[in-house]
Amino acid sequence: MATKKSPADYSEASIRVLKGLEPVKQRPGMYTRTENPLHIIQEVIDNASDEALGGYGRNIAVTLNTDGSVSVEDDGRGIPVGLHPDEGVPTVEIVFTRLHAGGKFDKGSGGAYAFSGGLHGVGVSVTNALAKRLEITVWRKDGSNGVHTLAFAGGDVVEPLKSRAYGRDDKRNGTRVTVWPDPKYFDSAAIPLGELQRLLRSKAVLLPGVKVTLTQAKTGETQTWQYDQGLRGYLTESLAQTSGADTLIPLFEGEQYAGPDADGFAEGEGAAWVVAWTEDGAVVRESYVNLIPTSNGGTHESGLREGLFGAVKSFVELHSLLPKGVKLLPEDVFARVSFVLSAKVLDPQFQGQIKERLNSRDAVRLVASFTRPALELWLNQHVDYGRKLAELVIKQAQSRLRSAQKVEKKKSSGVAVLPGKLTDCESNDTARNELFLVEGDSAGGSAKMGRDKEFQAILPLRGKVLNSWETEKDRLFANNEIHDIAVAIGVDPHGVNDEPDLSGLRYGKICILSDADVDGSHIQVLLLTLFFRHFPKLIERGHICIARPPLYRVDAPARGKKPIQKLYALDDGELEAIEDKLRKDGVREKAWSISRFKGLGEMNAEQLWETTMNPDTRRLLPVALGEFGAELSASRFNMLMGKGEAAARRNWIEEHGNEAEADI
Repeated sequence: MATKKSPADYSEASIRVLKGLEPVKQRPGMYTRTENPLHIIQEVIDNASDEALGGYGRNIAVTLNTDGSVSVEDDGRGIPVGLHPDEGVPTVEIVFTRLHAGGKFDKGSGGAYAFSGGLHGVGVSVTNALAKRLEITVWRKDGSNGVHTLAFAGGDVVEPLKSRAYGRDDKRNGTRVTVWPDPKYFDSAAIPLGELQRLLRSKAVLLPGVKVTLTQAKTGETQTWQYDQGLRGYLTESLAQTSGADTLIPLFEGEQYAGPDADGFAEGEGAAWVVAWTEDGAVVRESYVNLIPTSNGGTHESGLREGLFGAVKSFVELHSLLPKGVKLLPEDVFARVSFVLSAKVLDPQFQGQIKERLNSRDAVRLVASFTRPALELWLNQHVDYGRKLAELVIKQAQSRLRSAQKVEKKKSSGVAVLPGKLTDCESNDTARNELFLVEGDSAGGSAKMGRDKEFQAILPLRGKVLNSWETEKDRLFANNEIHDIAVAIGVDPHGVNDEPDLSGLRYGKICILSDADVDGSHIQVLLLTLFFRHFPKLIERGHICIARPPLYRVDAPARGKKPIQKLYALDDGELEAIEDKLRKDGVREKAWSISRFKGLGEMNAEQLWETTMNPDTRRLLPVALGEFGAELSASRFNMLMGKGEAAARRNWIEEHGNEAEADI
């Protein structure tokens, strides 16, 4: 009978090192979607698409086999099969069994893939880890001329690499991967056919001239996609299927890529787009980065939004079309927009391994700088269409203003005098407005200069706010800082079970902005204590957020096609990842410089805007109660902030101190 280890048995043997593909099997949700196996099949399809994107393949064929397996075949170059110069094992085996191994790291000239969705080298190795069996056939016509086969089970090699000469009927180049997904890792073993069809259709759209085929072996049905009109044909077809609404003006389409002398962009970076405005019906919005679908959008979509807004606003102002008292905002232009956007980014940074959202800050400027001049020129060449579009946009703005005025009337009575330190915003749109509670006057100065004064307000705080955990509600306003916060947000203190009057709330987001150090964290905790104890409904309804300024700036030299960059890291972990990436890009050690921000006051207004306040590029952390609920959260707050809980705090720190991230 096995004996159960005591929690106190914490020794060297307690530390386990996961090797090979074990991390994926232990925590599959960190690497892929676990609702069904579609994403691990998509990783294989993406590899075939990257070959076609590079101009090495013209056909991608996907087959749903009768035994539940899926085969993906292309006519690209074929995965290299020779011995890897450093590892001494077949390269194809490394690709499918090693995390962080692949051909997508080398982004310089001469790299295997200049533009691809692959970043981390974990894609098909995840597919292999979560498959009962995986078989590979490679056809290559280089030095390893011939047909090569290899098979895995549960991520381990079960049939080592075998090679033979070409037969009479063998194709000469390409790769076929057949996957049997392991159902124990997924909620459902079935691959959603509709999603797979949409994925394959989008690949055909984004790869002009490439033929994409789906065969269902069980029914014998075959579907083929090959688009001659590319993005235009795709959007036209999608609009007809979803809304049936007529477009207000002709489709705005174009593509532009950076040349060798582009300022701040790598050669080949850019975008292709097609945009439609409709007066009613559903909108269609799809975006891609290096052929990877980004269902949650990201910075490339923000760049399109910024470019369209800038062009339309310029046209409206040039022709004096804006009625008095109406101010255009980006959402007025974007509200009725349908689009398909395909961006090419040399070194894309995604949110998470499944790549649903692009986080690369440079993509905003990349897409905006190409789309704005093109639309501006088109509108001024087609003034009648420009006026039609302006009419739609102005109508959206007037509707928004009417809604904001209704809110203003509800909260107009009994307005308190706003604190003198508050630098308020211009907009009356509560849902859009943001208040930043900023640590210190110097940081407050940078925030005031760097903010968007249209919708962002700044309230600097002096020193540390009172620990209000045990302060009675009636005594709160004796503290000047808490008084100013309450008056600025327009909500009175209340309890968990109260039904407070939130009609006076002046900001949809209340953001805590403090230094990325111990003191800054302490200020965060004190403000969170205040909101949790005395303004709980603001947390419950998602109004409280934590801004995340970076701790480091890395000045990276030009490398390959990539120009000089300023990269920001929130903490030591991100700094280490950036340095690791620079090394993999071939940058010699110490060729980059690292600056550590001692506080927000050291950041200039432009840096603070770009990294922490710009809605398109910042990383804002919403505050929520999470899985523990209010009761357990209150117990934890009491232990951390209560005056008589010193012993409990000490015990907790002794027990959990090693789990905390070390401060720098």
